[in-house]
Amino acid sequence: MSIGSALLAAVVAAASVTGATAAPSLSARPTMQPASPAARTGGADPSQPTARWAWPLDPEPSVERRFDPPDQPWLPGHRGVDLAAAAGQPVRSPTDGMVTYAGTLAGRGVVVVAHADGLRSTFEPVDGSVPVGASVARGEVIGVVASTTGHCSPAVCLHWGVLRDKTYLDPLGFVGRARIVLLPL
Repeated sequence: MSIGSALLAAVVAAASVTGATAAPSLSARPTMQPASPAARTGGADPSQPTARWAWPLDPEPSVERRFDPPDQPWLPGHRGVDLAAAAGQPVRSPTDGMVTYAGTLAGRGVVVVAHADGLRSTFEPVDGSVPVGASVARGEVIGVVASTTGHCSPAVCLHWGVLRDKTYLDPLGFVGRARIVLLPL
């Protein structure tokens, strides 16, 4: 993981835990609920219907790099997925929520959307088009993929992360495309 990605992860996590955002209070958002066993292992919560989540890019993009959670929170890993994209392509909110951050972190445009079920989606590099505090609906455009070179260089991609509290989850689980892993008993 690059230093910029580590810094981005730390800032987003700190802002969400400390409430250090410019957004008004999310009074309609319920309190955080304990993560399910699937969520603790990086998968989507199977009790959450995937039909309410949509891909942030249209048409459905190819996945350039999958979710690869670290063994420990401080170790390197890939805390989201990289989706093939084109510079200027619209980025959409995957489900209803509120924009809690739209700005630059570590030299890249970042947009964070808090969802009513206690989850947060993060997107980068994105030139945000919706102000902090704005409510967004599933499928609503929140910005466009920036032409910033990054870890997919020379190609352009959108990094999509999903968090519950401080735990990153596999975004593909919310659109019905998570990798199934069988573990020994």
